[in-house]
Amino acid sequence: MITAPLHSKEAWVVYLGQADLPVLRRTMTELAKLRRDEDNVNARDISSLVMHDPMMTLRLLRYLQSRRRGGKFAEITTIEHAIMMLGITPFFRSFANLPVIEDALKEYPYAYQGLMRVMSRARHAGMYAREWSALRHDVESEEVYVAALLHDLAEMLIWCVAPELAMRIERMMQADRRLRSAVAQKAILGLELADLQLALAREWRLPSLLQALMDDRHAEVPRVQTVHLAVALARHSAHGWFDAALPDDFAEMKKMLGLADQEARNHVYHIALAVAREWEWYGVPPAACWLPLLPQTPELPAPK
Repeated sequence: MITAPLHSKEAWVVYLGQADLPVLRRTMTELAKLRRDEDNVNARDISSLVMHDPMMTLRLLRYLQSRRRGGKFAEITTIEHAIMMLGITPFFRSFANLPVIEDALKEYPYAYQGLMRVMSRARHAGMYAREWSALRHDVESEEVYVAALLHDLAEMLIWCVAPELAMRIERMMQADRRLRSAVAQKAILGLELADLQLALAREWRLPSLLQALMDDRHAEVPRVQTVHLAVALARHSAHGWFDAALPDDFAEMKKMLGLADQEARNHVYHIALAVAREWEWYGVPPAACWLPLLPQTPELPAPK
């Protein structure tokens, strides 16, 4: 574990590139169940499971990219396609006995909770992005989902490998609610996590499309805008629906999707409830648990 900031962004990239990144214990448990019924399992079954876990998603993409020598394979930007390219049996063989987050952070319970909050937020962002992408008739909404799921990857990695530093960032922001996260990150780590994120994506040769979708500097591009807004809404609603930034998020979402005000809100709350039904994956209160605090909360249909 790192207890002091490294001297440069390049040093962080090297260190994280050598780290054996852990995944959720539930991911390994559920994969073991699928493996026992391997003859009846398809790539979609596995991908649905993998996409609950940003760290497992990253490991799979990195593994496939490492096998793209000499342009043998085209870039793979969805998890289902990655598993199809690898094959069911080779997938199970390649991803058995991975380290788990619960063991890696057993001496840092506060850091474990911090990581689970970020992972839960990432799942929310992915679900928002996928639904909005479909509404915009995107031909491949899963690409947008993966980009949103991995958008805050650097923050997750810091919780894993430098929990004491991650806790210092969080406490600094709690002490001053007006403080921007980038300012706190630079004060503690010596760099902004957004810059580290892009450097890692380049170093690990993640698909160029996913790198572009995760780059907020190009938020004027429609698909990047979808990812950027999904991540923002997930972050701002993580602790309730009265965050000062949420009105701007809803206004941007309404404009992007061409929805009326109440229609847009109903759509967001519907997705939040769908994600909340999976709360056991991360064990932290999902955004939907705060919905009763809203005045005149509308009736919400069950997710399809």
